[in-house]
Amino acid sequence: MPEPHLRAADADRAAVASQLGEHMAAGRLTVFEYEERLGRAYAARTYGELDELTADLPAPRPVEPAPSPAPAPVPDSGIAGAGHWDGWAGRHTRQAAWASWAGTAVIVLTIWLVTSFAAGELLYPWPVWVIGPWGAILLAQSITAGRDGDGKRRQLP
Repeated sequence: MPEPHLRAADADRAAVASQLGEHMAAGRLTVFEYEERLGRAYAARTYGELDELTADLPAPRPVEPAPSPAPAPVPDSGIAGAGHWDGWAGRHTRQAAWASWAGTAVIVLTIWLVTSFAAGELLYPWPVWVIGPWGAILLAQSITAGRDGDGKRRQLP
């Protein structure tokens, strides 16, 4: 703490009160001692008076951060180059990707049709730049899923 003769702020008194509560919870202070020191903490005017309340108590230990969980291991399929589009999970992932593409296509086409209708003429078909490349990539991935580098179908174990 700063010099003992300097005036303490409300935040300083609250911090000492919190420390006293932790020490009571740890069994270092009785309820009576805690209440007596708590009253003195809120009545304290200087840092010196606050220091007296915790002088016979150990300093608080820094809180150590909890270890972050390790990432889940990815099971080895035993197939060299097997991607996330293979097997049952691959079919599910592929279906979800196509469903996202279709949902986006419906939204952008609806926006284009509504704005074209409001303008009274067919506007430039900009949705093709949103759904075209995305659809082409999905189609290529779907066609090549389950094939090795030579274009032959991989055998699942």
